Amino acid sequence: MIKLSILVVGASIAGPATAYWLAKAGAKVTVIERFPRLRNSGQAVDIRTVGISVMQNIPGMEAQVRAKWTQEEGYSFVRESGLPYGTIRASGNPDQQSLISEFEIFRGDLSKILYDLTKDNESVEYVFGEQIASMQQSEMDRGPITVEFANGMATSDYDLVAACDGATSRTRAMGLGCAVREHIFPTNTWAAYFSIKQDLLRGSRVGQAHSAVGGRFFSIEPDPSGFSRVMLMGIHPRDKRDTTLPFRQALAQGDEALKKHISQHHQEDFYASEIVQVKVPSLYKGRFVLVGDAGYAAGHTGGGTSLALAGPYMMTGEINKHSGDLVAGIRGYEQQMRPLIKEMQKIPPLVATILAPQTPWGIWVRNYALAFIAWTGILGFAQKYFGSAFVSTDTFPIPEYHWAF
Repeated sequence: MIKLSILVVGASIAGPATAYWLAKAGAKVTVIERFPRLRNSGQAVDIRTVGISVMQNIPGMEAQVRAKWTQEEGYSFVRESGLPYGTIRASGNPDQQSLISEFEIFRGDLSKILYDLTKDNESVEYVFGEQIASMQQSEMDRGPITVEFANGMATSDYDLVAACDGATSRTRAMGLGCAVREHIFPTNTWAAYFSIKQDLLRGSRVGQAHSAVGGRFFSIEPDPSGFSRVMLMGIHPRDKRDTTLPFRQALAQGDEALKKHISQHHQEDFYASEIVQVKVPSLYKGRFVLVGDAGYAAGHTGGGTSLALAGPYMMTGEINKHSGDLVAGIRGYEQQMRPLIKEMQKIPPLVATILAPQTPWGIWVRNYALAFIAWTGILGFAQKYFGSAFVSTDTFPIPEYHWAF
């Protein structure tokens, strides 16, 4: 068993997933989240490849994910009139998915499933409304990390601190001694998500998407509750221009300024973020480690959620394999994750072109190309150009760990 005291920062997907595996291996885990409650907003996310394998290693999780499936049966790009150019549907094979995942679930629902799997575990404690004020590692990084908190928790020592607080992780900056954006690589894309209490799809389980010039993308997805989930995106070429700066400036001013930047209408369950990749020279520094988007946000490759599930599994498995030796275990975690991160962070060259052509001519070509793909049924052949997120689960087998109890 791992007789360690571990602090996990962040309670969205990677955080509770980390708590699950660490508790399973015998560690005492404290999870802190700076928001006052578990966040239930966010877009639909896909579980693919290694994410499916890890999910299937957690008893009962696959059934819970299926129960919270978004019920989206396919996706259509539509004309201004709403008539589709063609519809792309799921492959029906979770081990060889297409652009549509058999395990699509809203981010908030997935976080809650993982939270519910851990909240009653006597080895796991959740503290909301708390964040780190400072961290101090001992000399030579061989002893515990002393953590001072910002909102009332007593200063404590931890054998390991795991940052699971997202791509713009403040904990990463603190633990690595860097700026918040130092290891962030922009994709020149932002996205906003909200719900509308109307069924804009009129009972259809097929989502709809529409593109406008200038990289503007709009989609509507069904929600099992009978209303509509909406996504707005601004997607621009990946060149040296910083096209997401106005978005980030509005984001820093709060939700109302951000809503005004994006739309003049009121939205429910509003959530927005810049879509980025995170690439760090090392996933750890002493007894501080990065897990999920904080260490390897994938951008719009479709692999971010799967990496956020695989990372906690491999980190805990490696520490456990080395009988709680943190130095050897964290080094093993890095070695296991690097090839997977490299592959899952590959942004296919056609992604931006498919989602948001910049010109009327580009939109016309994209629409009729998708119509041809949908009509001929050649998606199985075409999907190899869309990146590693759509390959077989056999391509990235996860290590089998023997948990010591």
